Amino acid sequence: MKKPLGVEPAGDSMQEAALVERAPPDARSQLVEAGSDREVVAAWLMEYRTSPQTFRQYRKEAERLLLWLESKGKRLSHIDRRALDEFEAFLARPTPVTEWVGPPRPRQSDEWRPFRKGLSAASRRQALVILQTLFGWLIEAGWLHQNPFRLMRDKRRRLDNTSDSIERYLERPLWRWCWQQLNMGPPADATPRIHYELERRRFVFAFAYLLAPRVSEMSQARMNDFRMREGQWWWQVIGKGGKRASIPVPDAMMTALIQWRGMLGLPAMPSPEEETPVIRALDGRRGVGDNQLYRMIKATFERLAQTREHEGESTSHDAQRLRQATPHWLRHTAITHQAQQGVELRYLSRTARHSRLETTARYLHAETQEWHGQINRHTLDLSDEHQDDTL
Repeated sequence: MKKPLGVEPAGDSMQEAALVERAPPDARSQLVEAGSDREVVAAWLMEYRTSPQTFRQYRKEAERLLLWLESKGKRLSHIDRRALDEFEAFLARPTPVTEWVGPPRPRQSDEWRPFRKGLSAASRRQALVILQTLFGWLIEAGWLHQNPFRLMRDKRRRLDNTSDSIERYLERPLWRWCWQQLNMGPPADATPRIHYELERRRFVFAFAYLLAPRVSEMSQARMNDFRMREGQWWWQVIGKGGKRASIPVPDAMMTALIQWRGMLGLPAMPSPEEETPVIRALDGRRGVGDNQLYRMIKATFERLAQTREHEGESTSHDAQRLRQATPHWLRHTAITHQAQQGVELRYLSRTARHSRLETTARYLHAETQEWHGQINRHTLDLSDEHQDDTL
């Protein structure tokens, strides 16, 4: 059985990594307390414990590397340039399949596996980017003395994960088609559960498109995060790195929220005391986790891709794009479309909550009316006046 790393982000139960073979004598000059590869990787991961989404992504990639090394009886210090190529090939096709690949299972289960399937080229590149960060930290910590990533001749092309990020969004015509599909009514014989799932799916995509949240921010959102100030609605969010922000809520988002609350049997407007999940499970009460929400959005993209594919050969490219799409594409789509619709860069950077959010937030009170007015150009309205694709 493959044993996952026994380390969790802040707020979860387990904090310590399991021991494996002890560190070699020449590692005694290290700057962190660790007695094994697993322990030192756990120490690196704990640097990201306040960002659960980043933590889990980094843990997944480091875990795969450690398990691969352990299967070969090797340590992190044994990785050389050729081993990197072997590991990248393994990521594309993890074998034996029965030992490495399987459906989602709890991490404590004997049926847990590190992979759902082999990784695409983009996913392998992302894995190498993360592992390059790990190796840099291990060298600074004194655990390793060499970085094989520096020997990669095509390092810039393979490890620069920003090169194709601009492509990871849905163009406006395809987004409009998706939104039309999501707004189609249920069949006449639909059960209450199907009604609920369709309404939830519609709301999730509206939320993602109109406010550009990360998946973790959506799953953690509470009803009283939506607050009225001077007659306008704002969304209070704690984002990446624990940064707090207040984001203008366009009218289209409030309309979607009111409709969703109606499905939940709630009053139209949220109250300040309503500290309950925004996105809920099938019982209409419990919240949903990051992974569950991620899978829900991915499954919706797959259904949309199948529908688009059946419309004819001319739409096959769109179907391919939808299959490639991840929940984070919705964030890129939202920000890209806001820029195309004329939202100024200074407001766009605040909505996106990028690295300079704290600096720009100081000017919020002086410009809230103008900012809110510009954000209201971003809408779910399908009327002709909102369908001008010119830049």
